[in-house]
Amino acid sequence: MNSAHPLSPMLSAQDVSDALQAVVDPNTGKDFVSSRCVRDLAVEGGAVRFEVELGYPASSQHGAIRDMLAAAVLALPGVEHVEIGLSDRIVAHAVKNGVKLLPGVKNVVAVASGKGGVGKSTTAANLALALAAEGARVGVLDADIYGPSQPQMLGIGAQRPESADGRMMEPIETHGLQVMSIGLLIADDTPMVWRGPLATRALTQLLTETRWRDLDYLVVDMPPGTGDIQLTLAQSVPVTGAVIVTTPQDIALIDAKKGLRMFEKVNVPILGVVENMSIHICPNCGHEEHVFGAGGGQRICDDYGVAFLGALPLDLRIREEADSGAPSVIASPAGRAAAIYREIARKTAVAIAAMGRDMSDKFPHIVVRNG
Repeated sequence: MNSAHPLSPMLSAQDVSDALQAVVDPNTGKDFVSSRCVRDLAVEGGAVRFEVELGYPASSQHGAIRDMLAAAVLALPGVEHVEIGLSDRIVAHAVKNGVKLLPGVKNVVAVASGKGGVGKSTTAANLALALAAEGARVGVLDADIYGPSQPQMLGIGAQRPESADGRMMEPIETHGLQVMSIGLLIADDTPMVWRGPLATRALTQLLTETRWRDLDYLVVDMPPGTGDIQLTLAQSVPVTGAVIVTTPQDIALIDAKKGLRMFEKVNVPILGVVENMSIHICPNCGHEEHVFGAGGGQRICDDYGVAFLGALPLDLRIREEADSGAPSVIASPAGRAAAIYREIARKTAVAIAAMGRDMSDKFPHIVVRNG
């Protein structure tokens, strides 16, 4: 990248840093310098080089972010060339309560709801696909032991997990995701007539005996409710944060609040709330109607001080695409629903990245030496 500015021997790294501090990351709302994203800044004559580590996946925005940064630096007198290295570099969040990270998994994201029928599984599938589309390595664990739906939604069909050593299962790969579900081990019409402890033990096995490979995020499609399975996962698994899915309907909101409070009680951060079936737009006349009420998801966020991640319309195509085994992010990547899912995914990843960089709850390593 070239500029008409003449060379100036007075150009310094501080000048460049000051210019970059005026550039705000559109996803975090913070400048790249104060958020410590700028690394290895070097100035040699009229040439400027630096690296930017976002901390969250955003490959679709790399070009626009690079252009913003370059424009700010090229506006400085004396700059004639800018070289910018841009990477996502997703780090593992340091889990509290002494729970160890899962092998091969950096961050675990629980997608939960207080009740069934609010579109939680569809949200989990599209969230995972959107994170993968932005450049992350993503897995999906279908934790709904009694009603697994991810094999159908992700188009896995009759595939079954394999095990090379008779102990660890290999996840099924589809649409760029690593997937495990009880639905991959049983017939479609086999009911899981298990009591809570047995179902909880089965979930633990699926989670810990799957050979997850270098995942940035493991999206867990939780069963609805706040029972044994939910508590076991929240307390014994290194959950980075939870996404709560609801509809605007008052009955759904009551149960969503219970799910939110459950995670709070076991010290799992709430990453945000997704409102499904927010509005229906008539495909014929364009009339908009709030079939299940309006603004319920935002009210929960205001009441509990959590982020509102996004609202999705009541759209027949979202259901049809999920049923077909190719959710909206895959089936209609340029569509409105896919754009909303990608925005939700970026907000979720940004929230996790901010947690990973928060050092306020980490104790220093103290070494006592004799003498």
